[in-house]
Amino acid sequence: MLRLWIPLLLCAVVVTPAVSAELTADAVNSAELRKRPPAEEKMDPVAIRAQVLLDRAHVSPGEIDGRFGDNARKALAAFARTKELAGDAKLTPELWEALLRGDQAPAIVSYTITRDDVKGPFLKKLPQHMEDMKDLPALGYTSPREALAEKFHMSEALLSALNPKASFDKEGEQIAVANVIRPDEKSPDIMRLDISKDAGTVQAFDRDGKLVAVFPATVGSDEKPTPDGTFKVTSRDADPNYRYNPDYEFKGVKSRKPFTIKPGPNNPVGAYWIGLSVGNGYGIHGTAEPSKVGKSESHGCVRLTNWDVRFLGDHLAKKAKVELH
Repeated sequence: MLRLWIPLLLCAVVVTPAVSAELTADAVNSAELRKRPPAEEKMDPVAIRAQVLLDRAHVSPGEIDGRFGDNARKALAAFARTKELAGDAKLTPELWEALLRGDQAPAIVSYTITRDDVKGPFLKKLPQHMEDMKDLPALGYTSPREALAEKFHMSEALLSALNPKASFDKEGEQIAVANVIRPDEKSPDIMRLDISKDAGTVQAFDRDGKLVAVFPATVGSDEKPTPDGTFKVTSRDADPNYRYNPDYEFKGVKSRKPFTIKPGPNNPVGAYWIGLSVGNGYGIHGTAEPSKVGKSESHGCVRLTNWDVRFLGDHLAKKAKVELH
């Protein structure tokens, strides 16, 4: 019945992981698979290129961070299934060739920062406690860098690593970003979702039963499990309010009265809400911390990155069927 995951730590500090090779647009766009696959511990041009290609194929790696971690491996395994290729979570030469064959666009492109990117308003600090959020006029980004990173499905650390001299707060400044925006693309209506708790994935199917998108997800927890069953989509709301009900009894929330938190990408349910016919406030929603999708527990709902849940909501058919298991 719960529609919120409360992060234990909310801050704007960006820690840049180690880098295994020079990170430039040219290095990423010309990256080729080596005998040793990209590691999880370090940013790697091969990992970045693979993550961008997976994102563009709608087999989402979650946040593009330049490190080939669990979400990237899940996405690669799903990509292999969609192409009916042998392979699992390893970036084999066959899978690498299939990624490149399907998409010749550069992985990193130049972007000119606009007035809208930097005008704000921005939060000075994202409150740690929900009660401190309820009086804010909006739950916006904490900086232009955070907004730009989310716009291009990237971690702030990767954005900074690709642009070590950028300030990210000046209109007209040119920066290198992940090439994830496909404005002319037409995607089919999504008629069915298959949500797996064990796999931590949301699979989307079109009218003909074809798999058209896969997203990493956090699905409930042992303490607050998401119900099993077949349900329908009941609502789709961009930039939703979040309404806290004391009956939820979230840890760390002392209020005995209901309250509402205003919309924004750092709202407790992120930038988009998809209601389900489960009852008691269950749904699919975004998050203020995309790096933790698929890696931490939720309070019963299905949590995606803000960009993945927005794509899903924009292409979801009315009363689409949702299977939870």
